Amino acid sequence: MQDRKGFTLIELLIVVVIIGILAAIAVPKFSATREKAYVSAMKSDLRNIASQQELYYADNTYVYASTTTALSFSPSSGVTLAITSGGATGWSATAVHSALTGTTCGTYHGDVASPQSTALPNPGLVECW
Repeated sequence: MQDRKGFTLIELLIVVVIIGILAAIAVPKFSATREKAYVSAMKSDLRNIASQQELYYADNTYVYASTTTALSFSPSSGVTLAITSGGATGWSATAVHSALTGTTCGTYHGDVASPQSTALPNPGLVECW
C-alpha cells in the first residue's frame, strides 16, 4: 500500500470556506473603525483650532481669526476646516473629511450663530451631524 501524505481537496475547500466566512465578518467591523477614526480626526482638528483661536485672540487686539491661514493651522490629512465666522464677538467652524460623505462636525464660541441649522447645545462643544 502506498503511503500518501497531504490534504484532500475537500479538506482544503473547507478551510477556504471558513477563512471566507471569517473575512466576511471582519471587514464590516474594520470599516466602522475607519469611519470612527475619520470623525475623531475632525473633532481633534476642531479642538486644536479652538486653542489656536484663543492664542490668536490674545495676541491680536482681542479679535478672532476668520481664516485658518491667519492661524497658521494645517488640518489632518483629508480634513477640510472652514471658519464660517470670526471677529470680536466669537467664531464658528466646521470640518469635513474627504473619505466621509454626509458627516460634518462643528463648534462655535461667543456670540455667533451655530454652524448647524439646529443649534448646537453649548458653545465650545464639538458635535457632528
